[in-house]
Amino acid sequence: MADGNSSAPKPKKKDRFDDAIAARLSPELRAKLRRVHWENRLTSLWAPVTLFGGVFVLYLFIVELHTPSAAWARPALKGFGLLMLIAFVALAVARTAMRPFARLRKLRHQTFEFLGEISDLVDKHRDKVTGRPNDDLLEHAVTLAGALATRDARLEEELKAAEAAADKHLAAWRKQSIFDFGMGFVKAFAIAMVIRTIFIEPFRIPSGSMIPTLQIGDQIFVNKFIYGVRIPFINEVPFVIVRRPERGDVIVFNNPLDESRDFIKRVIGVPGDTVELRDGVVYINGVAQPRELVQADYVYWDAPEDMRGNTHWISNEIALYRENLDGHVHLAGEALSGPRRDGAGPFKVPEGHVFVMGDNRDNSADSRFGFGVRPGVAFVPYGNIKGKAMVIWLALGHDGLGSGLTGGTGLRTDRLFLPVR
Repeated sequence: MADGNSSAPKPKKKDRFDDAIAARLSPELRAKLRRVHWENRLTSLWAPVTLFGGVFVLYLFIVELHTPSAAWARPALKGFGLLMLIAFVALAVARTAMRPFARLRKLRHQTFEFLGEISDLVDKHRDKVTGRPNDDLLEHAVTLAGALATRDARLEEELKAAEAAADKHLAAWRKQSIFDFGMGFVKAFAIAMVIRTIFIEPFRIPSGSMIPTLQIGDQIFVNKFIYGVRIPFINEVPFVIVRRPERGDVIVFNNPLDESRDFIKRVIGVPGDTVELRDGVVYINGVAQPRELVQADYVYWDAPEDMRGNTHWISNEIALYRENLDGHVHLAGEALSGPRRDGAGPFKVPEGHVFVMGDNRDNSADSRFGFGVRPGVAFVPYGNIKGKAMVIWLALGHDGLGSGLTGGTGLRTDRLFLPVR
């Protein structure tokens, strides 16, 4: 009795069409075909981009697991990135200047794509592609693979002949339907959303509240995995994966008093802590956190908006301190003049929340000041935390590379790949 499933069973590996092609080629031809395949991959403009992306992911793991490793890993990554940039430019120039090379590479790419396409189609519709059609397609595929492996000048001619055979025997399935295209887009979008929701998300620093740790224009990656999978819209974290937020972590979160906005601040107090700020010194549970003056006149650049919503760069000065927050050493700034913004206090951090402050202590709308929404203290619930800041992957700030052409904003190569401490 039929079970209602009319789809053909997936062919076993030994029955697959590409294995049948390989079986008709000599070991020497198969080795040559693999070399041509890798030559084509490594001369793609995507090759240096993909290689750098893989090394960068490895770098993220290294500095997240052991931040001091950035002392050697960051220069190595910058050197490798420069090498990949040179490779990308060289490939682009070669493909523009050497037309025969570019044309041959494109032809090889089309051939590999075609062989993969007909192999998939024959395997998918094996019950319908049998006998002479299968033999005809296989004969053309073997001839085409041989021409590709031996760099035969007749490759283009053989490809046209093989495509004609495919149009004859596989025409009904070669035309991709709108549904197939739509499903491909949906799958790609779903994968991107899963990565963004669970693993990693980019975030741009819009203000100077975290100076000097993070500056305006820094683009960072946020670790969405470390604190647990957060369910969007309802702001719940059903379970912890690695650990809860700790003092010293730099976190991105939805402003609990205005969830249309994302903020980035440093965790100062965790559940049960009593936090107080006196004359710029942080006290946790009555214990002063050590700090030392690093620079009395540190200059930084801010980019406030004017009445029309336009931004412009202005310089400010702060006193820069090195603060040791429960073993987490980082830099924090204090205004040289004007009213102190220590806030009231002490603040008792409730269960399931954290107390946060910006590193630019006198220019930050944080827990002390209701995140700029209302007067009084405000804490960040665990469910509002999107993740932990990891590393600066791009920095478009004041006086960077090319800033003379863009109103003072340019690429800050000195900040590339800095881990967020």
